[in-house]
Amino acid sequence: MFRDGLIMELQTMRQFFLNSTSCLTEADSSFAPTPEMFTAAQQVAHAALTIDWFMDGAFGKEFDMDFEQQMAEIKKFTSLQQALANFEKAIERAILTVRESSDEELMSPLPAGPIMGGAPKAAVISAMADHTAHHRGALTVYSRLLGKVPPMPYGEM
Repeated sequence: MFRDGLIMELQTMRQFFLNSTSCLTEADSSFAPTPEMFTAAQQVAHAALTIDWFMDGAFGKEFDMDFEQQMAEIKKFTSLQQALANFEKAIERAILTVRESSDEELMSPLPAGPIMGGAPKAAVISAMADHTAHHRGALTVYSRLLGKVPPMPYGEM
């Protein structure tokens, strides 16, 4: 089924992200390469909040374009473990939404607008995977700057 493939993509996205960040510890929560950049905890929080943003925009309310408010929410995160817990919960909510959606709903078009207007709702899953890959890549750079060697993300499934 189409849904099963989307759920597998979400599960794979989660595993790659967790593999990439597994060398980071709670002590690394506040690390940022420069003061104006996200901390490690905020990078993870941003990835988690963006999963919810995509799913809410596609399957619930409209896309929330109040990026200042979203930035304020991200800046509150100081704990890597809390951010990772939020990431896990966001993935679980996304899986539940996909599981409860019909193939017809998943293929129905997103409303016209600046965010993937007219694309099938299911397309947000690939967009989330791309966005999450970007942030796991940034977090592997953070790991290297901390003198750590992140594992290959594609190893453990």
